[in-house]
Order: sequence, then structure tokens, then C-alpha cells
Amino acid sequence: RPGASTMLAAQEVARAAPDGHTLLYTYNGTFTQNPHTFAAIPYDPFRDFTPISLGARGPLLLVVHASVPVRDAKELVAWGRSHPGVLNVASFGVGTSSHLFAELFVRQSGVPMAHVPYKGAADAARDLLDGRVQLMFDSAASALPHVKSGKLRALGAVGDARSPFLPNLPTLAEQGFRDIDLTGWLGYFGPADLPPEVVAKLNAALANVLASPDVKEAFAQGAYEAAGSSPEALAALARDDHARWGRIVRELGFVPR
Repeated sequence: RPGASTMLAAQEVARAAPDGHTLLYTYNGTFTQNPHTFAAIPYDPFRDFTPISLGARGPLLLVVHASVPVRDAKELVAWGRSHPGVLNVASFGVGTSSHLFAELFVRQSGVPMAHVPYKGAADAARDLLDGRVQLMFDSAASALPHVKSGKLRALGAVGDARSPFLPNLPTLAEQGFRDIDLTGWLGYFGPADLPPEVVAKLNAALANVLASPDVKEAFAQGAYEAAGSSPEALAALARDDHARWGRIVRELGFVPR
């Protein structure tokens, strides 16, 4: 059930019977960002759900319009300082990961940039391709076709290690930027109190699916790595990222919506 930054779907699953027939497949922000960027959410990210398995990992990319004559993040900073007032950074919307990473980048670079929030990734990407804005933190799935065509240029990846699909693209952490290293992920969750035997059965089934060459290839098309996990590992990842995003949001002085 789409809408409200995944909160409608999360609320639906949180209310569902814990019988294994209603699951939530969602991105990390449902558990790690929404609790900090919204004044109120209709679920508790930990009490209302049972972690089942990680599904995939994949980075956002810092991309610029091809008219910006830079090849990496440090060159972008130098160019921005010598061309004040030129750079406009798009995002998927206020409080999204693309916005928060942009704020971190702007603060650490010291280059003033106008933030232009859009109502979703598609509208932001469209204006970036048209050159109305100059840069954005975009998903690899969205950006890579345009990087390959030469319309956009990728300057760095968000993650704690280079993507296996983009081994020549350095991370922003490698380029000296702090906290712009939280890799995006997708995970499977059930309602609270899902019986252990149901969790085990679902986890085993997902492990088989995620190991399939066809599934791996489908994820790889968007620079996502199919990656299962134990329920315990997913729970720990969600809690760790929740804590880190909380600190980042507080440091940025972001006012929850």
C-alpha cells in the first residue's frame, strides 16, 4: 500500500494478524528515518514488527548534470566555491535521505547551495536531466542509465564500501565526507509476535529466492545486491541505522514535519 513515505503500508502490517500472510517489504527509511523526520508516525518501528530477512543493499549516488565540469566530489566543491550561487541541489522531498545527505554535503563542503525539494524522485530526476538543477543524491537504478548516456556524471557513492557493481566509483567517505556512508537497504518484516516457526520458514524461503541467479540479476540492474540475512542481523541493522539517523537529524537541526 503506497503513500505517506511508506507509513500507510507499515501501519497496515502493524495492525495485521501475526500469521505470516501479511508482510512489509520496505526500504530502510521506514524504520530509521521516518521516526526522526516526522513529528508522529502511526507505528513503533521496533515494537510493532518482527524482522524476517534483509532483501538487498544499494547506494545512493551523488550525480551532477553533465554541464557541471567536475569529475569527483572535491572538484565539485572547488568549482562551487569559484561559482557562488550557481549550484542548486534537488531532493526527493523534505526529510528524505536525498535531502539529508544533501544537507550533510552542503555543510561539510561549505559551498552554499539552494535546496529544491520535489514531490518524489521522478520529478527531481526530470529537472536534473533538463539542467534546471545541477546535482542530486539519486538512486543508482534511476541515475545509472543517464550516467551511461552521458547526461549525468556520478561523483561518488553513499556507502561504507564501494559498490561491487561500481568498483571504480569512490565512496564519499573515501573523499573525506563524514556520515554520508549509510547504505540503503530493503528488508522483510512481519507484524509483532510472529511465531518463531513462521519466521524461520519465511526466512528460509527468502534465502532461496535471494540466491536465485535471476533475482540477483534483477537487483543488479539497479546496482542493488541481493542480500539475505538472519532476523537478528536485520534487527541489529535497523537499530544501528535508527540511532545514526537520529544523531544526524539532530546535528542538522532538522525540525520534524
